Amino acid sequence: MKRTFAAAALAAGLLTALPAAAQDKLSVLLDWFVNPDHAPLVVAQEKGFFKDVGLDVTLTAPADPNDPPKLVAAGQADLAISYQPQLHIQVGEGLPLVRVGTLVSTPLNSVVVLRDGPVKTIKDLKGRKIGFSVGGFEDALLGAMLEKHGLTLKDVELVNVNFSLSPALLAGQVDAVVGAFRNFELNQMDIERHPGRAFYPEEEGVPAYDELIIVAHKDKIAGDGRIKRFLDAVERATLYILNHPEEAQAAFVKGRPELNDDLNRRAWADTLPRFSHSPAALDAARYTRFAEFLKARGLIKTVEPVERYAVVVK
Repeated sequence: MKRTFAAAALAAGLLTALPAAAQDKLSVLLDWFVNPDHAPLVVAQEKGFFKDVGLDVTLTAPADPNDPPKLVAAGQADLAISYQPQLHIQVGEGLPLVRVGTLVSTPLNSVVVLRDGPVKTIKDLKGRKIGFSVGGFEDALLGAMLEKHGLTLKDVELVNVNFSLSPALLAGQVDAVVGAFRNFELNQMDIERHPGRAFYPEEEGVPAYDELIIVAHKDKIAGDGRIKRFLDAVERATLYILNHPEEAQAAFVKGRPELNDDLNRRAWADTLPRFSHSPAALDAARYTRFAEFLKARGLIKTVEPVERYAVVVK
């Protein structure tokens, strides 16, 4: 027994004497400033899950939210957090991007109105002003929702509110907004004591899609073992969040007091069930179905084979 303990002690001593393994650097551009949508990434960083798989991950918020996929396509970053609708459009424009993982696997986008306002159904939007921030996909999404109820975009007035969605609605500048994230705008309006009502695209004629995805340069993923390790760590962080929400939330706000306010705590709770439990998994039929929707709405010219823009990294 003494020889066993002595051998174990010797082995431990040898292990501690070895130099620490080098960490592979990996740069990840976020889609926006840090918020609960990024919880698995931040928790993986704070809990050392990236380090455990030999990665030194840098998470960077962009100066312009349109830049991250373009910077990855230009080879100036390894990965970017982006959006499935945006991926289809950008691949159609020739950007060398490929989806390698999913962060948020349900739509967050929605059409929001004041709960005590005159709009009770989609049909009530006829003749009213609808605020938006980004043209293109939001127009297509709104158009499909309206058409399900016998309306078209010609039946409403679109107003560019320049990312000031809920303030424009609360100020009475518009009667509804499209592009509001259900985990944020609804909570923000409730805090302001003007609760909102959301209409969900996936219930109104728009195929379900992944809201937040992870994209890489399509010509640089072959043989890059960092991506698989990254996704493994993100999955581990997601499961940790589900199993230990309070401890995970504490890790998320560590050193970020601005994320520990009422809005972000509410958004945290609402976002948890929407994270992909298996970030590396891919539903090819779902991607094809959504591409067909975008083609029908005129946002892409062709429905490309899924393997050209979305893969399972091994």
